[in-house]
Amino acid sequence: MPLWLELVIRVGGVLVAFLTLPLLVGQAEHKVMAHMQGRLGPMYAGGFHGWAQLVADGVKFVQKEDVTPREADRAVFRLAPAVALVPYLLVLLVIPLGPNDLVGQPLDIGLFFVLAVVGVGVVAVLMSAWASANKYSLLGGIRGAAQLLGYELPLVLAAASVAMAAGTLSLSGIVEAWQPWWLLWQAPAMVVFFLAGLAEIRRPPFDMPVADSELVFGYMTEYTGLRFAFFLLAEYVGIVVIAALTTVLFLGGWQGPFADAQLGWLWTLLKVFAVSFLIIWLRVSYPRLREDQLQRLCWLVLVPVSLGQLVLTAAVRVAL
Repeated sequence: MPLWLELVIRVGGVLVAFLTLPLLVGQAEHKVMAHMQGRLGPMYAGGFHGWAQLVADGVKFVQKEDVTPREADRAVFRLAPAVALVPYLLVLLVIPLGPNDLVGQPLDIGLFFVLAVVGVGVVAVLMSAWASANKYSLLGGIRGAAQLLGYELPLVLAAASVAMAAGTLSLSGIVEAWQPWWLLWQAPAMVVFFLAGLAEIRRPPFDMPVADSELVFGYMTEYTGLRFAFFLLAEYVGIVVIAALTTVLFLGGWQGPFADAQLGWLWTLLKVFAVSFLIIWLRVSYPRLREDQLQRLCWLVLVPVSLGQLVLTAAVRVAL
């Protein structure tokens, strides 16, 4: 197969995943929240089990007027939603779906690349907050920056633990080195990575930057129509990315009960959707953390636990 054709197929596959998986997660969130909270609307839109709820939301966003505040920095204001989306697209390029290079672009330093690119999300938050010329947006942006910069540390430390255990920065290499007993050995790192990942994508209960009871809608207050929809899409893509990274790093990726390499992609997707369901469940089940609680959890709980896990992993690697 020509190199250019292989590249087109790989990038096309990633684009399809980028455009479909977040929509499936969004549809699942409507249904899960409808069942858990007794919401009737999402169960009736379009008829059978409310299949058209997501379509209705899309039509609603398209019909809304695209408003830019008069005092806003127009160029930065309009660019911010795209900046929120692009990092997640780049991350999906290097996350392996299955064995035998079933990945958009295999990298020997895939984990380093992922952690570097995910951190760019704070730029979109600051861009939208500053450019909106709104005090609530600015406060939300400052909260978001403090949260993302703080939780970046435990996220990196937890990922470093599993990379040290596997002896590689390649995401495919980590999956190949993974053993079932890592579910116990690396469990603290997995919990830290998962919670820090939720904070990175600002999902409840880590949604202080968009606290509607205090900040209207934080850094997204002035956004309407499709630009607001792009921010929501970035949130759902973030769910897919965090679920996929948790799957690849801590849950064995494509490894399953049966040693059939042809079904590896299926095991990966099943695990990703299971973790995504857990993220949705947490949104419904737990109240929003206060700002002091959020920072205390980061610096007094997650960082010490991740450092302890890193020391344990180093000790086990030396002993083995």
